[in-house]
Amino acid sequence: MGFFERLKEGLSKTRRNFTDRIQELVSFSAKIDEDFLEELEMILLSADVGVKTTEKLISAVRTAAKKNEIKGTEEVIPFLKKYLSEMLADSGQRTRIGAKPTVILVVGVNGVGKTTTIGKLANYFTLFKYKVVLAAGDTFRAAAAEQLTIWAERAGCDIVRHAEGADQAAVVFDALKAAIARKADILFIDTAGRLHNKANLMNELEKVHRIIKREIPEAPHETFLVLDATTGQNAINQAKVFMETANVSGVVLTKLDGTAKGGVVIAIKEELGLPVKWIGVGEGIMDFRPFEPEKFVEALFETDK
Repeated sequence: MGFFERLKEGLSKTRRNFTDRIQELVSFSAKIDEDFLEELEMILLSADVGVKTTEKLISAVRTAAKKNEIKGTEEVIPFLKKYLSEMLADSGQRTRIGAKPTVILVVGVNGVGKTTTIGKLANYFTLFKYKVVLAAGDTFRAAAAEQLTIWAERAGCDIVRHAEGADQAAVVFDALKAAIARKADILFIDTAGRLHNKANLMNELEKVHRIIKREIPEAPHETFLVLDATTGQNAINQAKVFMETANVSGVVLTKLDGTAKGGVVIAIKEELGLPVKWIGVGEGIMDFRPFEPEKFVEALFETDK
């Protein structure tokens, strides 16, 4: 099965909650009036597109209808497809691999699939012959280093780890030294995901940043925030906290296959101004890929045959 088919399959819950309901609304509505727009608004909100984005979409449909750019309800879906494609256009930016090593910091709360994401990223880049080193920087979570070690073995890349409970900063320091010495192309750094205390999180991330910059002044070159799509708008709230504590350059959205609220992809871009760079639509290694906005919108609106 190709990735588009996996993406389409992974978005099936969102499609039932979003596209199918819009299709039904369009079929049973004679005209684009305020009742129609109110129903459309409810559908968008239930898919976790977000209040700000929903208002923008409703306003765009209303304006287009008034200007006669949309002549009937049957033209609403093509209009939304085009509008969303343009809205997401600068998401899906490719991960920049230039500096050697390119240092990518990966942040996110426990349970979002952060360590698995790093493993899948390592696998993806080693397939393209990049030399990858992993830093098991989440020293607080039980078995995080063991989990990452399994992924490193699977991907055929090196890993730097310390004992559970060790100083996160020490792991990062050793990993930076190892990546430089081994002439690695990419260093992925796992971090602790405890969000119960924002001050602690900030202090830990600042410490990690200081160590990285001391060794490689222009690093980290990317900071990926891993979010769980099944948490919907809560993912947006998590992102806001991390944006205050880390210079987030892009989002990795996991578990899109497990939610009816895949509209959060759009909310992340519109409400946070962050590009979604990678998505996961299943547990398999091949279910993880760079985010391609046009394919996402196409799969979202693809009718189930």
